[in-house]
Amino acid sequence: MRRSSLKDVATRAGVSVMTVSKVVNNHAGVAPETRAKVERAVRELQYRPNLAARNLRRGRSGHIALAVPDIAIPYFAELSRKIAVAAAAHGLSVLIDQTGGQRAHEQLAISDARAQLVDGVVLFPSGLRPDDLADRRGGVPVVLLGGRADRSTDHVVIDNVGAGREATAHLLGLGRRRIAAIGPNKEYPGGLPHTRLEGYRLALRDAGLEPDPELEVVAPAYHRADGAAAMQQLITAQPDIDAVFCFTDLLAVGAIKTLHRLGRRVPEDVAVVGFDDMEEGHFHTPALTSIAPDKEQIAAGAVDLLVRRLGATEHASPRAVQAAYRLVVRGSSDPHSSDR
Repeated sequence: MRRSSLKDVATRAGVSVMTVSKVVNNHAGVAPETRAKVERAVRELQYRPNLAARNLRRGRSGHIALAVPDIAIPYFAELSRKIAVAAAAHGLSVLIDQTGGQRAHEQLAISDARAQLVDGVVLFPSGLRPDDLADRRGGVPVVLLGGRADRSTDHVVIDNVGAGREATAHLLGLGRRRIAAIGPNKEYPGGLPHTRLEGYRLALRDAGLEPDPELEVVAPAYHRADGAAAMQQLITAQPDIDAVFCFTDLLAVGAIKTLHRLGRRVPEDVAVVGFDDMEEGHFHTPALTSIAPDKEQIAAGAVDLLVRRLGATEHASPRAVQAAYRLVVRGSSDPHSSDR
């Protein structure tokens, strides 16, 4: 069956092709009664714009890339789905690029070579350094996710320092005093783990406690096994810990597995808080207390910034969008929570 064209719609509505184009692209300058006739013809003929041809005329591919460290991590899977929905609302499709958190791969993801394949890139950086982003004028448009806002690039962030502080303050408010942190690493200051660690330390100092480096355990990656190994290391060296703030939910799930294996009750003996509010945590036993970033706001903000950049006729100043978050208290930290 032949696909209806603009000309077919124009003939059915009794108007010019130019008028149909204005209506389809939601341009002004069309009388209401004429717009109504065109919209009726569009419905009757089931006309759908040829996005490939439109993008070709605009010199675009109609694709954007989402570059994340590991698509097996639930947070990135959940975020990918929401970004795909937000992109589709703008007629864009999303290609997923797994970087492994490697600087070289992240550099490639935002290199000019990618401009031939995609119209823009949403990147969650892990290995990238601030100077890698400097003076990218004229390259493929990039929006960053996570960490602190980078002044040279469009960026969507949450207040990771504030979130880490709130998570730790929650544990302090439950009367816990030997609070460990699982997730710090040696990446450049301003990165995601660094900011969450900063919030953790601030909360301790707010309570008159000096942070103890022996309670801060590096996680080489953010998988369940890394959380389990870090908790084993903590319990072996610091058996009196009574709470732990994990920088991701996957680390928290692994940590709880070790605590159960060692006969430690959660939360009675050791309270646990995670970060990301992944769906898996809702069904864990006990259900996981977590910092819940507003993933829909993050996804919509990233796509909106990218679309704005694509539509700019000249270089515009980078913008930062701060998404909301909230602490969701469940059974892993509060024994009285209804969500156990």
